[in-house]
Amino acid sequence: MQIETRYSYEKIWTLTQESDLLKIITDEVGDADPQGTLLYIKESIKSGKEITVGSCKFRKKGQK
Repeated sequence: MQIETRYSYEKIWTLTQESDLLKIITDEVGDADPQGTLLYIKESIKSGKEITVGSCKFRKKGQK
């Protein structure tokens, strides 16, 4: 699954690699489990939801 991200101050969605997703999640949630958070994000966006973690939004590629 391809995941796009966008910070609250950005206007354009960016296709993001999984290693970068883990870095973003770590920056946003600190010591919480980044791998578990990523699994939660993947499950949630499958149904077309847009998930916000801190100041970053996540969605499945191609979602409008």
